[in-house]
Amino acid sequence: MKRRGAGEREKDVKKRKLLDELGESWLPYLTPKDDGFHQLWKTKYSKLVLRTAEKIPKEVHEEVQEAFLTLQKHGCFFQDLVRIKGKDFVTPVSRILVGNPGCTYKYLNTRLFTVPWPVEGYEINYSHPEIAKACKALIKLNCYLHRESIQALQEQNLAETKGMEDTVIDRQQDYATSITEMGSILQDQSPSHVPENDHSHLKERTSYNLSLLNYMDPQQMSFLKQEPYFGMGKMAVSWHHDENLVEGSTVAVYSYSCEDDLNMTHQHCVLAGSPPRFSSTHRVAECSQGTLPYILDQCNAALQNLCTDTHLSCPTLQSLDADDIKRVEETHNEVEFEWIRQFWFQGKRYRKCTDWWDKPMAALEEFWRKLELMTSLLLCEFRKEEQAEEQRNERIGCLLSILEERQELRQDWLARCHSQLVENLPKDEKPECHPYWQEGDASMPLPFNLEDIIAELQSLLEC
Repeated sequence: MKRRGAGEREKDVKKRKLLDELGESWLPYLTPKDDGFHQLWKTKYSKLVLRTAEKIPKEVHEEVQEAFLTLQKHGCFFQDLVRIKGKDFVTPVSRILVGNPGCTYKYLNTRLFTVPWPVEGYEINYSHPEIAKACKALIKLNCYLHRESIQALQEQNLAETKGMEDTVIDRQQDYATSITEMGSILQDQSPSHVPENDHSHLKERTSYNLSLLNYMDPQQMSFLKQEPYFGMGKMAVSWHHDENLVEGSTVAVYSYSCEDDLNMTHQHCVLAGSPPRFSSTHRVAECSQGTLPYILDQCNAALQNLCTDTHLSCPTLQSLDADDIKRVEETHNEVEFEWIRQFWFQGKRYRKCTDWWDKPMAALEEFWRKLELMTSLLLCEFRKEEQAEEQRNERIGCLLSILEERQELRQDWLARCHSQLVENLPKDEKPECHPYWQEGDASMPLPFNLEDIIAELQSLLEC
Protein backbone atom coordinates (compact mmCIF):
# COMPACT_ATOMS: atom_id res chain seq x y z
CA MET A 1 0.00 0.00 0.00
CA LYS A 2 1.54 3.27 -1.11
CA ARG A 3 1.69 5.85 1.65
CA ARG A 4 1.76 9.56 0.97
CA GLY A 5 5.22 11.00 1.27
CA ALA A 6 6.42 14.39 2.43
CA GLY A 7 6.75 15.51 -1.20
CA GLU A 8 3.06 14.89 -1.91
CA ARG A 9 1.97 16.71 1.24
CA GLU A 10 4.22 19.65 0.34
CA LYS A 11 2.60 19.86 -3.10
CA ASP A 12 -0.85 19.92 -1.48
CA VAL A 13 0.21 22.76 0.81
CA LYS A 14 1.55 24.77 -2.15
CA LYS A 15 -1.66 24.20 -4.14
CA ARG A 16 -3.82 25.34 -1.23
CA LYS A 17 -1.62 28.39 -0.70
CA LEU A 18 -1.86 29.32 -4.39
CA LEU A 19 -5.65 28.97 -4.39
CA ASP A 20 -5.88 31.11 -1.24
CA GLU A 21 -3.76 33.81 -2.90
CA LEU A 22 -5.87 33.74 -6.06
CA GLY A 23 -9.16 34.12 -4.26
CA GLU A 24 -11.77 34.70 -6.96
CA SER A 25 -9.24 35.73 -9.62
CA TRP A 26 -7.44 33.58 -12.20
CA LEU A 27 -3.87 33.17 -13.36
CA PRO A 28 -3.26 34.54 -16.89
CA TYR A 29 -2.56 32.14 -19.76
CA LEU A 30 -1.79 32.40 -23.46
CA THR A 31 -3.48 30.86 -26.51
CA PRO A 32 -2.15 30.68 -30.10
CA LYS A 33 -4.02 33.93 -30.81
CA ASP A 34 -2.04 35.86 -28.18
CA ASP A 35 1.18 37.79 -28.71
CA GLY A 36 4.10 35.95 -27.18
CA PHE A 37 2.50 32.49 -27.40
CA HIS A 38 4.99 31.08 -29.89
CA GLN A 39 7.94 32.70 -28.15
CA LEU A 40 6.84 31.11 -24.87
CA TRP A 41 6.44 27.75 -26.63
CA LYS A 42 9.93 28.07 -28.11
CA THR A 43 11.65 29.03 -24.85
CA LYS A 44 9.71 27.08 -22.20
CA TYR A 45 8.08 24.19 -24.07
CA SER A 46 10.65 23.49 -26.76
CA LYS A 47 10.26 19.72 -26.42
CA LEU A 48 6.56 19.89 -27.28
CA VAL A 49 6.00 18.91 -30.93
CA LEU A 50 2.60 19.09 -32.59
CA ARG A 51 1.63 17.48 -35.90
CA THR A 52 -1.61 18.70 -37.45
CA ALA A 53 -3.97 16.10 -38.89
CA GLU A 54 -3.17 16.86 -42.54
CA LYS A 55 0.51 16.00 -41.96
CA ILE A 56 -0.33 12.44 -40.88
CA PRO A 57 -0.98 9.82 -43.62
CA LYS A 58 -4.63 9.31 -44.48
CA GLU A 59 -4.43 5.54 -43.98
CA VAL A 60 -3.19 6.05 -40.39
CA HIS A 61 -6.25 8.17 -39.61
CA GLU A 62 -8.64 5.68 -41.17
CA GLU A 63 -7.25 2.59 -39.44
CA VAL A 64 -6.80 4.17 -36.00
CA GLN A 65 -10.17 5.89 -35.90
CA GLU A 66 -11.85 2.65 -36.98
CA ALA A 67 -9.96 0.89 -34.15
CA PHE A 68 -11.27 3.41 -31.61
CA LEU A 69 -14.86 2.90 -32.73
CA THR A 70 -14.44 -0.88 -32.82
CA LEU A 71 -13.18 -1.05 -29.24
CA GLN A 72 -16.00 1.22 -28.11
CA LYS A 73 -18.59 -0.91 -29.92
CA HIS A 74 -17.34 -4.04 -28.16
CA GLY A 75 -17.43 -2.38 -24.74
CA CYS A 76 -13.66 -2.38 -24.25
CA PHE A 77 -13.34 1.05 -22.60
CA PHE A 78 -13.65 0.97 -18.80
CA GLN A 79 -13.77 3.50 -16.00
CA ASP A 80 -11.03 2.64 -13.51
CA LEU A 81 -11.51 2.43 -9.76
CA VAL A 82 -8.45 4.33 -8.49
CA ARG A 83 -7.19 5.46 -5.09
CA ILE A 84 -6.21 9.07 -4.37
CA LYS A 85 -5.07 10.16 -0.92
CA GLY A 86 -6.51 7.03 0.65
CA LYS A 87 -9.93 7.32 -1.00
CA ASP A 88 -11.40 5.42 -3.96
CA PHE A 89 -12.73 7.21 -7.04
CA VAL A 90 -14.17 6.10 -10.36
CA THR A 91 -12.39 7.88 -13.21
CA PRO A 92 -14.63 10.05 -15.41
CA VAL A 93 -12.56 9.04 -18.45
CA SER A 94 -12.89 5.47 -19.77
CA ARG A 95 -9.68 3.62 -20.64
CA ILE A 96 -8.09 0.50 -22.05
CA LEU A 97 -4.40 -0.43 -22.01
CA VAL A 98 -3.01 -1.98 -25.20
CA GLY A 99 0.63 -2.97 -25.59
CA ASN A 100 3.33 -5.59 -25.43
CA PRO A 101 2.18 -8.96 -24.08
CA GLY A 102 2.76 -9.26 -20.33
CA CYS A 103 3.28 -5.52 -19.73
CA THR A 104 1.39 -3.55 -17.10
CA TYR A 105 1.01 0.14 -16.30
CA LYS A 106 0.33 1.43 -12.80
CA TYR A 107 -1.25 4.76 -11.96
CA LEU A 108 -3.07 6.03 -8.87
CA ASN A 109 -2.46 2.68 -7.11
CA THR A 110 -4.21 0.74 -9.89
CA ARG A 111 -2.31 -1.69 -12.11
CA LEU A 112 -3.71 -2.02 -15.62
CA PHE A 113 -2.88 -5.13 -17.65
CA THR A 114 -2.30 -4.84 -21.39
CA VAL A 115 -4.63 -6.20 -23.98
CA PRO A 116 -1.71 -7.44 -26.09
CA TRP A 117 -1.27 -6.11 -29.58
CA PRO A 118 -0.04 -8.72 -32.09
CA VAL A 119 3.66 -9.40 -31.56
CA GLU A 120 5.66 -12.08 -33.36
CA GLY A 121 6.25 -15.15 -31.19
CA TYR A 122 3.09 -14.75 -29.09
CA GLU A 123 -0.17 -16.61 -29.57
CA ILE A 124 -2.99 -14.21 -28.81
CA ASN A 125 -6.65 -15.17 -28.94
CA TYR A 126 -8.98 -12.21 -29.26
CA SER A 127 -12.66 -12.44 -28.39
CA HIS A 128 -13.62 -11.08 -31.82
CA PRO A 129 -11.78 -10.67 -35.17
CA GLU A 130 -12.64 -6.96 -35.13
CA ILE A 131 -10.76 -6.53 -31.84
CA ALA A 132 -7.75 -8.30 -33.36
CA LYS A 133 -7.88 -5.87 -36.30
CA ALA A 134 -8.10 -2.90 -33.92
CA CYS A 135 -5.06 -4.04 -31.94
CA LYS A 136 -3.14 -4.52 -35.19
CA ALA A 137 -3.97 -0.94 -36.19
CA LEU A 138 -2.72 0.33 -32.83
CA ILE A 139 0.65 -1.41 -33.07
CA LYS A 140 1.02 0.08 -36.57
CA LEU A 141 0.29 3.49 -35.06
CA ASN A 142 2.86 2.75 -32.35
CA CYS A 143 5.53 2.03 -34.97
CA TYR A 144 4.61 5.18 -36.89
CA LEU A 145 4.81 7.38 -33.79
CA HIS A 146 8.11 5.74 -32.82
CA ARG A 147 9.63 6.74 -36.19
CA GLU A 148 8.16 10.23 -36.02
CA SER A 149 9.42 10.76 -32.46
CA ILE A 150 12.98 9.75 -33.34
CA GLN A 151 12.94 12.10 -36.33
CA ALA A 152 11.57 14.99 -34.25
CA LEU A 153 14.19 14.48 -31.53
CA GLN A 154 16.99 14.31 -34.09
CA GLU A 155 15.80 17.56 -35.66
CA GLN A 156 15.65 19.22 -32.23
CA ASN A 157 19.13 18.02 -31.34
CA LEU A 158 20.56 19.33 -34.61
CA ALA A 159 18.93 22.70 -33.99
CA GLU A 160 20.23 22.80 -30.40
CA THR A 161 23.74 21.81 -31.51
CA LYS A 162 23.72 24.53 -34.15
CA GLY A 163 22.54 27.01 -31.55
CA MET A 164 25.36 25.99 -29.22
CA GLU A 165 27.91 26.38 -32.03
CA ASP A 166 26.60 29.87 -32.78
CA THR A 167 26.90 30.70 -29.08
CA VAL A 168 30.53 29.56 -29.06
CA ILE A 169 31.32 31.72 -32.10
CA ASP A 170 29.70 34.75 -30.50
CA ARG A 171 31.62 34.21 -27.30
CA GLN A 172 34.91 33.74 -29.14
CA GLN A 173 34.40 37.23 -30.53
CA ASP A 174 33.87 38.53 -27.01
CA TYR A 175 37.40 38.94 -25.56
CA ALA A 176 35.95 39.32 -22.08
CA THR A 177 34.94 35.66 -22.00
CA SER A 178 37.11 33.75 -19.55
CA ILE A 179 39.06 30.62 -20.47
CA THR A 180 37.23 28.66 -17.78
CA GLU A 181 33.84 29.66 -19.19
CA MET A 182 34.89 28.73 -22.72
CA GLY A 183 36.20 25.36 -21.56
CA SER A 184 32.84 24.61 -19.98
CA ILE A 185 31.01 25.41 -23.20
CA LEU A 186 33.27 23.20 -25.29
CA GLN A 187 33.10 20.39 -22.77
CA ASP A 188 29.30 20.38 -22.87
CA GLN A 189 29.45 19.73 -26.60
CA SER A 190 31.57 16.60 -26.27
CA PRO A 191 29.86 13.34 -27.29
CA SER A 192 29.94 11.98 -23.74
CA HIS A 193 27.84 14.94 -22.56
CA VAL A 194 25.27 14.87 -25.38
CA PRO A 195 23.80 11.37 -25.31
CA GLU A 196 20.66 12.64 -27.05
CA ASN A 197 22.58 12.65 -30.34
CA ASP A 198 23.17 8.93 -30.04
CA HIS A 199 20.65 7.00 -32.14
CA SER A 200 20.40 4.12 -29.69
CA HIS A 201 19.61 6.54 -26.86
CA LEU A 202 16.89 8.18 -28.94
CA LYS A 203 15.47 4.77 -29.76
CA GLU A 204 15.27 3.88 -26.05
CA ARG A 205 13.48 7.13 -25.24
CA THR A 206 10.86 6.47 -27.92
CA SER A 207 10.44 2.67 -27.78
CA TYR A 208 6.82 2.78 -26.70
CA ASN A 209 5.83 -0.53 -25.13
CA LEU A 210 2.18 0.28 -24.55
CA SER A 211 -0.57 2.80 -25.15
CA LEU A 212 -3.22 4.00 -22.74
CA LEU A 213 -6.35 4.66 -24.80
CA ASN A 214 -8.89 7.14 -23.46
CA TYR A 215 -12.49 7.93 -24.34
CA MET A 216 -14.71 10.64 -22.95
CA ASP A 217 -17.99 12.29 -23.80
CA PRO A 218 -18.15 15.63 -21.94
CA GLN A 219 -21.90 15.86 -22.52
CA GLN A 220 -22.35 12.78 -20.33
CA MET A 221 -20.00 14.06 -17.59
CA SER A 222 -21.98 16.71 -15.71
CA PHE A 223 -20.03 16.04 -12.48
CA LEU A 224 -16.68 17.37 -13.74
CA LYS A 225 -14.73 19.90 -11.68
CA GLN A 226 -13.74 23.35 -12.91
CA GLU A 227 -10.08 24.02 -13.65
CA PRO A 228 -9.04 25.90 -10.47
CA TYR A 229 -6.07 28.07 -11.46
CA PHE A 230 -6.74 29.56 -14.91
CA GLY A 231 -10.52 29.38 -15.24
CA MET A 232 -10.28 27.36 -18.46
CA GLY A 233 -13.51 25.40 -17.95
CA LYS A 234 -14.25 21.86 -16.84
CA MET A 235 -11.51 19.24 -16.60
CA ALA A 236 -11.75 15.58 -17.58
CA VAL A 237 -8.40 14.95 -15.85
CA SER A 238 -6.99 17.33 -13.23
CA TRP A 239 -3.42 18.63 -13.07
CA HIS A 240 -0.90 15.81 -12.67
CA HIS A 241 2.37 14.22 -13.74
CA ASP A 242 2.12 10.89 -15.54
CA GLU A 243 3.38 8.00 -13.42
CA ASN A 244 5.39 4.87 -14.15
CA LEU A 245 7.40 6.25 -17.09
CA VAL A 246 11.07 5.70 -17.93
CA GLU A 247 12.94 8.85 -16.92
CA GLY A 248 13.60 11.12 -19.89
CA SER A 249 11.30 9.17 -22.21
CA THR A 250 8.84 10.78 -24.59
CA VAL A 251 5.06 10.46 -24.74
CA ALA A 252 3.34 10.38 -28.14
CA VAL A 253 -0.36 11.19 -28.35
CA TYR A 254 -2.74 10.59 -31.23
CA SER A 255 -6.01 12.40 -30.66
CA TYR A 256 -8.81 14.22 -32.41
CA SER A 257 -7.91 17.09 -30.09
CA CYS A 258 -5.16 16.46 -27.54
CA GLU A 259 -3.06 18.14 -24.85
CA ASP A 260 0.54 16.73 -24.99
CA ASP A 261 2.91 17.25 -22.08
CA LEU A 262 6.42 17.81 -20.78
CA ASN A 263 6.03 15.30 -18.01
CA MET A 264 9.39 15.72 -16.29
CA THR A 265 9.10 19.46 -15.65
CA HIS A 266 5.47 20.39 -16.22
CA GLN A 267 2.16 19.14 -14.95
CA HIS A 268 -0.78 18.92 -17.34
CA CYS A 269 -4.53 18.59 -17.23
CA VAL A 270 -7.09 17.53 -19.83
CA LEU A 271 -9.87 20.00 -20.47
CA ALA A 272 -13.23 18.39 -21.13
CA GLY A 273 -14.20 20.49 -24.15
CA SER A 274 -17.47 19.68 -25.92
CA PRO A 275 -17.36 16.82 -28.46
CA PRO A 276 -16.73 13.16 -27.58
CA ARG A 277 -13.14 12.20 -28.27
CA PHE A 278 -10.62 9.40 -28.24
CA SER A 279 -6.88 9.50 -27.66
CA SER A 280 -4.07 6.97 -27.83
CA THR A 281 -1.19 7.93 -25.53
CA HIS A 282 1.93 5.92 -26.31
CA ARG A 283 4.42 5.56 -23.47
CA VAL A 284 7.73 4.01 -22.50
CA ALA A 285 6.42 2.50 -19.29
CA GLU A 286 8.96 1.76 -16.55
CA CYS A 287 8.59 -2.02 -16.49
CA SER A 288 11.53 -3.23 -14.40
CA GLN A 289 8.96 -4.54 -11.92
CA GLY A 290 5.86 -4.44 -14.09
CA THR A 291 6.10 -7.33 -16.54
CA LEU A 292 4.98 -10.92 -16.37
CA PRO A 293 8.54 -12.31 -16.84
CA TYR A 294 9.71 -10.19 -13.91
CA ILE A 295 7.14 -11.48 -11.41
CA LEU A 296 7.52 -15.07 -12.63
CA ASP A 297 11.27 -14.80 -12.05
CA GLN A 298 10.64 -13.45 -8.54
CA CYS A 299 8.32 -16.35 -7.74
CA ASN A 300 10.74 -18.96 -9.10
CA ALA A 301 13.58 -17.46 -7.06
CA ALA A 302 11.46 -17.50 -3.89
CA LEU A 303 10.46 -21.14 -4.41
CA GLN A 304 14.12 -22.15 -4.47
CA ASN A 305 13.81 -22.10 -0.67
CA LEU A 306 11.14 -24.85 -0.77
CA CYS A 307 12.40 -28.44 -0.71
CA THR A 308 9.91 -30.97 -2.12
CA ASP A 309 12.14 -34.03 -2.68
CA THR A 310 10.11 -37.19 -3.19
CA HIS A 311 11.92 -39.02 -0.36
CA LEU A 312 10.67 -36.46 2.16
CA SER A 313 7.37 -37.12 3.91
CA CYS A 314 6.43 -33.43 3.61
CA PRO A 315 7.93 -30.24 2.16
CA THR A 316 10.59 -28.37 4.14
CA LEU A 317 12.41 -25.07 3.93
CA GLN A 318 15.98 -24.97 2.67
CA SER A 319 16.99 -21.94 4.74
CA LEU A 320 15.75 -20.13 7.84
CA ASP A 321 18.14 -17.22 7.40
CA ALA A 322 16.48 -13.86 8.10
CA ASP A 323 17.50 -12.46 4.71
CA ASP A 324 15.93 -15.44 2.93
CA ILE A 325 12.77 -15.11 5.01
CA LYS A 326 12.51 -11.44 4.09
CA ARG A 327 13.09 -12.06 0.38
CA VAL A 328 10.54 -14.88 0.13
CA GLU A 329 7.82 -13.20 2.19
CA GLU A 330 8.20 -9.88 0.35
CA THR A 331 7.73 -11.76 -2.94
CA HIS A 332 4.67 -13.38 -1.34
CA ASN A 333 3.20 -9.92 -0.69
CA GLU A 334 4.20 -8.62 -4.10
CA VAL A 335 2.53 -11.38 -6.09
CA GLU A 336 -0.62 -11.23 -3.96
CA PHE A 337 -1.16 -7.46 -3.81
CA GLU A 338 0.57 -6.11 -6.91
CA TRP A 339 -0.64 -8.80 -9.30
CA ILE A 340 -3.39 -11.22 -8.28
CA ARG A 341 -5.55 -8.83 -6.27
CA GLN A 342 -4.94 -5.95 -8.70
CA PHE A 343 -6.06 -8.16 -11.58
CA TRP A 344 -9.26 -9.42 -9.95
CA PHE A 345 -10.07 -5.99 -8.53
CA GLN A 346 -10.91 -5.09 -12.14
CA GLY A 347 -13.40 -7.92 -12.44
CA LYS A 348 -13.60 -9.89 -15.68
CA ARG A 349 -13.14 -6.88 -17.95
CA TYR A 350 -10.15 -8.27 -19.85
CA ARG A 351 -12.12 -11.25 -21.14
CA LYS A 352 -14.14 -8.86 -23.27
CA CYS A 353 -11.05 -8.51 -25.41
CA THR A 354 -8.85 -11.57 -24.90
CA ASP A 355 -8.19 -14.58 -22.69
CA TRP A 356 -4.42 -13.96 -22.82
CA TRP A 357 -4.06 -13.27 -19.08
CA ASP A 358 -6.00 -16.37 -17.93
CA LYS A 359 -3.06 -18.79 -17.96
CA PRO A 360 -0.46 -16.36 -16.51
CA MET A 361 -2.76 -15.43 -13.63
CA ALA A 362 -3.50 -19.10 -12.93
CA ALA A 363 0.25 -19.75 -12.83
CA LEU A 364 0.81 -16.83 -10.45
CA GLU A 365 -1.96 -18.09 -8.18
CA GLU A 366 -0.34 -21.52 -8.08
CA PHE A 367 2.96 -19.90 -7.09
CA TRP A 368 1.12 -17.89 -4.43
CA ARG A 369 -0.40 -21.05 -2.91
CA LYS A 370 3.09 -22.52 -2.57
CA LEU A 371 4.22 -19.31 -0.89
CA GLU A 372 1.34 -19.66 1.57
CA LEU A 373 2.62 -23.15 2.30
CA MET A 374 6.13 -21.77 2.86
CA THR A 375 4.80 -19.25 5.40
CA SER A 376 3.03 -22.06 7.27
CA LEU A 377 6.24 -24.15 7.31
CA LEU A 378 8.08 -21.16 8.71
CA LEU A 379 5.55 -20.80 11.50
CA CYS A 380 6.00 -24.49 12.36
CA GLU A 381 9.74 -23.91 12.73
CA PHE A 382 9.16 -20.94 15.03
CA ARG A 383 6.98 -23.05 17.30
CA LYS A 384 9.92 -25.33 17.93
CA GLU A 385 12.20 -24.40 20.82
CA GLU A 386 15.59 -25.70 19.74
CA GLN A 387 16.66 -22.42 18.10
CA ALA A 388 18.96 -19.92 19.80
CA GLU A 389 16.84 -17.14 21.30
CA GLU A 390 18.58 -14.20 19.61
CA GLN A 391 18.50 -15.87 16.18
CA ARG A 392 14.91 -17.00 16.66
CA ASN A 393 13.73 -13.52 17.65
CA GLU A 394 15.41 -11.97 14.62
CA ARG A 395 13.59 -14.38 12.32
CA ILE A 396 10.24 -13.97 14.06
CA GLY A 397 10.56 -10.18 13.97
CA CYS A 398 11.31 -10.31 10.25
CA LEU A 399 8.20 -12.38 9.49
CA LEU A 400 6.02 -10.46 11.92
CA SER A 401 6.47 -7.10 10.21
CA ILE A 402 5.64 -8.58 6.80
CA LEU A 403 2.57 -10.43 8.11
CA GLU A 404 1.31 -7.23 9.73
CA GLU A 405 1.55 -5.52 6.36
CA ARG A 406 -0.18 -8.50 4.69
CA GLN A 407 -3.04 -8.39 7.20
CA GLU A 408 -3.50 -4.64 6.73
CA LEU A 409 -3.49 -4.94 2.93
CA ARG A 410 -5.92 -7.87 2.91
CA GLN A 411 -8.43 -5.97 5.02
CA ASP A 412 -7.94 -2.90 2.85
CA TRP A 413 -8.58 -4.81 -0.40
CA LEU A 414 -11.57 -6.57 1.16
CA ALA A 415 -13.11 -3.22 2.10
CA ARG A 416 -12.42 -1.72 -1.33
CA CYS A 417 -14.11 -4.66 -3.07
CA HIS A 418 -17.29 -4.09 -1.04
CA SER A 419 -17.40 -0.29 -1.06
CA GLN A 420 -20.51 1.58 -2.21
CA LEU A 421 -18.68 2.75 -5.33
CA VAL A 422 -18.65 -0.74 -6.85
CA GLU A 423 -22.43 -1.20 -6.62
CA ASN A 424 -23.07 0.85 -9.76
CA LEU A 425 -20.42 -0.84 -11.88
CA PRO A 426 -21.45 -3.33 -14.59
CA LYS A 427 -21.47 -6.96 -13.44
CA ASP A 428 -18.34 -8.01 -15.37
CA GLU A 429 -16.43 -4.97 -14.06
CA LYS A 430 -17.24 -5.41 -10.38
CA PRO A 431 -14.16 -6.03 -8.21
CA GLU A 432 -13.64 -9.51 -6.85
CA CYS A 433 -11.78 -10.04 -3.58
CA HIS A 434 -9.67 -12.89 -4.85
CA PRO A 435 -8.15 -14.95 -3.38
CA TYR A 436 -10.54 -15.15 -0.44
CA TRP A 437 -11.40 -18.16 1.74
CA GLN A 438 -13.46 -18.81 4.82
CA GLU A 439 -12.08 -19.78 8.22
CA GLY A 440 -11.39 -23.50 8.40
CA ASP A 441 -10.92 -24.05 4.65
CA ALA A 442 -8.97 -27.34 4.56
CA SER A 443 -7.45 -26.53 1.17
CA MET A 444 -5.52 -23.57 2.60
CA PRO A 445 -2.57 -23.91 5.01
CA LEU A 446 -3.24 -20.54 6.67
CA PRO A 447 -6.32 -18.42 7.40
CA PHE A 448 -7.25 -15.34 5.39
CA ASN A 449 -7.38 -13.28 8.58
CA LEU A 450 -3.92 -13.28 10.17
CA GLU A 451 -4.78 -11.59 13.48
CA ASP A 452 -4.37 -14.75 15.60
CA ILE A 453 -1.05 -15.65 13.94
CA ILE A 454 0.25 -12.12 14.45
CA ALA A 455 -0.75 -12.26 18.13
CA GLU A 456 1.01 -15.63 18.47
CA LEU A 457 4.25 -14.28 16.98
CA GLN A 458 4.11 -11.24 19.27
CA SER A 459 3.74 -13.54 22.29
CA LEU A 460 6.67 -15.66 21.12
CA LEU A 461 8.84 -12.54 21.03
CA GLU A 462 7.78 -11.69 24.58
CA CYS A 463 8.68 -15.11 25.99
